[in-house]
Amino acid sequence: MGRRRKKTQKRRILFFTLFLPLLLVLFTGAGYGAFLYKKAETVLSESYMNDGREKSDLRDADVHPLEDNISILFMGIDDNLRRNYGDNTRTDALILATLNVEDKTIKMVSIPRDTYTYIPEEDDYNRINHAHVVGGPTATIEAVEELLDVPVDYYVRMNFYAFVDVVDAINGIQYDVPYDFKVKDSSDVHYTEVEKGLQTLNGQEALALVRTRKVDSDIERGLRQQEVLQAIAKKAMSINSITKYDEILEAVGSNMRTDMTFSEMKSLIDYGKNDEVLDFDSITLAGTDDFLPSGAYVWQLDETELEVVKGKLQRHLDIPVTANDEEEESDWEDNTYETE
Repeated sequence: MGRRRKKTQKRRILFFTLFLPLLLVLFTGAGYGAFLYKKAETVLSESYMNDGREKSDLRDADVHPLEDNISILFMGIDDNLRRNYGDNTRTDALILATLNVEDKTIKMVSIPRDTYTYIPEEDDYNRINHAHVVGGPTATIEAVEELLDVPVDYYVRMNFYAFVDVVDAINGIQYDVPYDFKVKDSSDVHYTEVEKGLQTLNGQEALALVRTRKVDSDIERGLRQQEVLQAIAKKAMSINSITKYDEILEAVGSNMRTDMTFSEMKSLIDYGKNDEVLDFDSITLAGTDDFLPSGAYVWQLDETELEVVKGKLQRHLDIPVTANDEEEESDWEDNTYETE
């Protein structure tokens, strides 16, 4: 996991890989753009949820995507009708994206779900996915800000159903499954069986593929998530059917909560106008496996690596650099994720 050997990972970026290309289509004004625009305005406005948090405590003033560098925290939660935990569920995926308004670049940091860190809401250390259990999106935001020392300006939260419905809306994806396995589906009642080999996966099968980790590891699961989401993005952006885009909107909107207004979401299309290619510099947090005295598994971060990541994000947001990251940044591999 050393810095010279570490490959940057491109994980769990459902919102950007599907939603941003969709916005580009909506605002072209061509053909059925007007219909989809109105549909998007209705569906996505219904996803808006004001949690009373006006701005980050790390900000001196309000920010707006059109004028300022911003950050968005993406939360994937392991909720479904059977669990029905609401704000008492855990986050299964966390990504912080920083967006630079001047050069239209995006940096994305994947935060492992078992990262052991300080949770302000609990005033104690715990796995970061527990923050959502004790305080919902607000507690998760506070934990991420404490961890990375950068402001979180907005959040987007999605559940399992968004993933399943989007894959079904695009009539599945092709994937070369590495082995046979069986895991519970999104309902936590029935099982989904997936066979080894190249095949077209429906929503439940694709979800099973990105959730399973019993046969291999979290690292391999992350790589599968990367590949599956790229397959989804490629398939979604190749669709020319109004019906399919309508279904994708319904899938995302009905399973998403965010504190971004529709107007603020529209501002994000500027980040996808570079020849219709989306470039992401994706970063993971290096660390090691560890166990607490209770026997619970945690991911212990490498503090030196963490300081480098903090500095990188602070510079991208153009805020004062507080991190002790004097080591050469050339040691980092800067990879981009492109969808065409």
